[in-house]
Amino acid sequence: MEGSRVLIALGSNLGDRAGFLLSGLARLAALAGFEPGRLSPIYETAPVGPAGQGPYLNAVLTGRSTLPPRELLEEMLRVEAALGRVRGRRWGPRTLDLDLLDYGGRLLAEPGLTLPHPRLHERPFVLVPLAAVAPSWRHPRLGKTAAELLEGRDASGVRPWKPLY
Repeated sequence: MEGSRVLIALGSNLGDRAGFLLSGLARLAALAGFEPGRLSPIYETAPVGPAGQGPYLNAVLTGRSTLPPRELLEEMLRVEAALGRVRGRRWGPRTLDLDLLDYGGRLLAEPGLTLPHPRLHERPFVLVPLAAVAPSWRHPRLGKTAAELLEGRDASGVRPWKPLY
C-alpha cells in the first residue's frame, strides 16, 4: 500500500484495558484504506485529568493510510464508539482512546483535527511508546525526533506493562 505514514496513539483505562486495545487494533487493521505497521510495547501510566480514574494502558501504532486525514479520524472515532467509548467530560475515563498523532508530516488545523497532535510533544505517555516504535520520526513543527522530544522529560510514570499470566 502506498498512502501516507500515520501514527496513532491508543489508550484505555476502563474494564479489560488490554482487550480494548487489542480489539481497537483489530478494527483498525480491518479498515479499507489503512494498513497497520508496528505496534509499540504497551505501557501503564497514571491518568491525566479528573481524579478517581484507574491507570491507563498506552501504545503507539504506525501504519499507512490512503484515507484523507479527516476520513481516517472519523473511522477511528467509529472504532472508539463501537468499543463503548462515551464522550463525556474532557480527559475522563474511557474504554478506548485513539488519537491521530501524525499523518505524513502534514500541518493541519481544522475544527476537531490538528496535525500533528497538539500535545504529543508534552506527553511522556505518548513519547515513550512513540520513541520505542519510531525513534527517528521527526515532529513537523518542532523539527525534533521522537527520541529528542523525550530527552529530559520525566518519564518515570511510564512503566512497561507486564500482563499477569
